[in-house]
Amino acid sequence: MTGITFAWSELGGDPALLARVSTVEREGELRARLPVRELARACVGACALAGAELGARRAGLAQAPRVRVDDAAVAHAFVSERRLLVDGRAPVAFAPLSRFWRTADGWVRTHANYPHHRERLLRALALPRSAGPADVGASLAERSARDVEEAVYAAGGLAVASRTPGEWAAQEQAALIAAHPLVERCRSDEARARTFTSPEDGPLLPAAGLRVLDLTRVLAGPVATRTLALLGADVLRIDAPRLPELPDQHADTGFGKRSALLDLTADRRTFEELLAAADVVVTGYRPGALDRFGLSPEALAERRPGLVVAQVSAWGAYGPWGGRRGFDSLVQAATGIAAVEGSAGRPGALPAQALDHGTGYLLAAAVLRALTEQSYEGGSRFVRLALARTAAWLTGGKSWTAEGGGVHDGGGGNRDVRPEGVRMDEREGKGITKARDREVSGAGSAGPDPWLTETCSPLGRLRHALPAVSFDGGPVDWARPPGPWGADPARWL
Repeated sequence: MTGITFAWSELGGDPALLARVSTVEREGELRARLPVRELARACVGACALAGAELGARRAGLAQAPRVRVDDAAVAHAFVSERRLLVDGRAPVAFAPLSRFWRTADGWVRTHANYPHHRERLLRALALPRSAGPADVGASLAERSARDVEEAVYAAGGLAVASRTPGEWAAQEQAALIAAHPLVERCRSDEARARTFTSPEDGPLLPAAGLRVLDLTRVLAGPVATRTLALLGADVLRIDAPRLPELPDQHADTGFGKRSALLDLTADRRTFEELLAAADVVVTGYRPGALDRFGLSPEALAERRPGLVVAQVSAWGAYGPWGGRRGFDSLVQAATGIAAVEGSAGRPGALPAQALDHGTGYLLAAAVLRALTEQSYEGGSRFVRLALARTAAWLTGGKSWTAEGGGVHDGGGGNRDVRPEGVRMDEREGKGITKARDREVSGAGSAGPDPWLTETCSPLGRLRHALPAVSFDGGPVDWARPPGPWGADPARWL
């Protein structure tokens, strides 16, 4: 079983549709010891196929449009946050206190990009707010990695000890994650079947007319909702005024969306009005964090029968780590990925935040498949994914046995293995040779990159990665650029 076959099966898709997928494989993209390129291809391909399936259902087509997955497009999309330029300025990278640190017995990975996470990290280490990397390094060097992990989490911060795959496998959380499916899916009631309006002229937009309430942050959830916006959904992202977002991160994941601020405690009426007209709610906060606002899947479906609720978390909504915050970099460290990708005794990293991006595309695919199933069977739907479960898939090896040598998707689709630097431009129907991008695939860039484009926006002139989700007749770019964080009214179009 190959990657896309496995992902499509976990999404509940018809295996016959895999014959509609073709791939352009490029050996050098997303180089890593683990099969990152194969995972990325599988996640994007499954998402594109879910979009094509729903598009065909809405348009009354006899068969789904053909899906094309190009490794180069996928690789650029998986590092979209690094491809973004705002008026020629590169995005701000990780903060100085977000990194690996040597401890008395190993390594620990911290995440302190947000001011409140930085403050909690320093508080856990009994350091003043003015402390810098040298102070943190000296403090951590005297402590064990596991002690730091527990102390920082107890203070509400983010840190994990770097583990080997075997050390992670010995954790109770690892066993619970492995016992769950890659995509958790359930139907919670007998709401009537969903009906769709006929698609308008123009690109085939599977999610056109659907309203998506986006309650996500960093990075998998926003990638999912950005993808739904590409496919035509009216996506309204809601943030609490007290939790400002990183501007560049918001810009990268804000294509196609609108962004509003709303205090769920002070202005509950506005939220309920939004919910009453929503088709999909996507949440990306740690499990249980939104339940006090009546935002559990069960409570949402009770107030809005027929809703699709999609949740993503770092560690899963169960087990001793179920309530912990987490990010891609921390999951890589805890699950043994950093150890596998490291060298000379130092932890390493994947060439992209592949757990975030991969899980984001799978989350969007799960929403699209839930909408398709609703059109036949009805019912409120709940889908849930976790970065750590995607990590288990990446490191497990079972889905990649037939792929390493450039095998096609395994579902009867087509395979096209191109030499490095050559792609087929679908819009012009001719081969284009290009130097491959250094950051993604290890070579220099000698000219305009066909996987990037430029767009005018309220934020300035943006250079950004083009969408990797592609099927015949579908959209080739987002309908609107991102705007400033919180600048839109909290209402539907």
